[in-house]
Amino acid sequence: MEPPASPRRVTIVDVARHAQVSTTAVSKVLRNAYGASPEMRAKVRRAIEELGYRPLAAARGLRGRTYTIGVMLPDIRNPFFPEILDGVTGCLADTDYQVLLGPGCNGEKEEARVTEAMIDRGMDGLVLVAPVSPRARLEHVASVVPTVVIGRHSHSPKYDSVADDDVAGAALVVGHLAALGHRRIAHIEHHETDPTRIAEMPNAQRADGYRQAMRDLGLHEGIDVVSTSYTQQGGYEGAKELLARRPRPTAIFAGADIVAMGVLEAVSEAGLSVPGDLSVAGYDNTTFAALGQISLTSVDQAGREIGRNAARLLLERIEDRGKTSVQVKLSPTLVARRTTARPAG
Repeated sequence: MEPPASPRRVTIVDVARHAQVSTTAVSKVLRNAYGASPEMRAKVRRAIEELGYRPLAAARGLRGRTYTIGVMLPDIRNPFFPEILDGVTGCLADTDYQVLLGPGCNGEKEEARVTEAMIDRGMDGLVLVAPVSPRARLEHVASVVPTVVIGRHSHSPKYDSVADDDVAGAALVVGHLAALGHRRIAHIEHHETDPTRIAEMPNAQRADGYRQAMRDLGLHEGIDVVSTSYTQQGGYEGAKELLARRPRPTAIFAGADIVAMGVLEAVSEAGLSVPGDLSVAGYDNTTFAALGQISLTSVDQAGREIGRNAARLLLERIEDRGKTSVQVKLSPTLVARRTTARPAG
């Protein structure tokens, strides 16, 4: 017995016959091209819905666009990045564009692989979130496909960028802790392996902002930085190291909320309390920071606003490849919660 034949894919010819219009008319509607009347558009859209027609992305690419946007995320476990993604998808909700994700895995080789895959599949534009690739690599990608870079403090004529003012955000944390009476304020940063990109990376900017704020407040002798990684494990390891200090710090500024989660774990394991024995502040104001059981003081860098700006700039660059590059820098705010208080004694 022969296996049943696979259902035939609905084509543009089927749509044209069902709507009783020409294939040219259907093509115009699909491309939002000039020359299709509202009545014709309604007939074609109705036929598409009734038949379940799905245009092949590859075929659309041959006509100029695939209506896909690639978003590269460095770490899918970091709860801040979905905030950015919400902003991107929200901005694109009323367009024909669809977002597809790719993991960058915090590595140059991985980023190159995923960006090349997105380019090879004809994506109309890319949003690269906190990429670690050299600027030359980013500019190469941007010369091939419209690109917006999030989180890098760099200026390039090739791509647009959106970033938080990380120096100001770090100063907000230090100022808040100092106002509570803390003098031994430590910081856990993400270790930067490439000295050529240090000035551009958000983690380095936050560490610089911490040091500058400590000096500005006359607390230079209390500067104490531990370099691990922007992960929960990195926060745990950094806190273990800081808790072994004598005297130990009375407050820890974690460079990201995910880092702060590791800090809270290490503090609890040591039999200490937050904020009774140690104040803890994070950065990103992720969803779980506001949970009642955690109530983490954190810097809000408006992830959704970052994503919305990135998507807007990308749509503009897709329409005009020759436009002048734009750099958007957003001002953060501090959200004080229960993990920070006056130091004991």
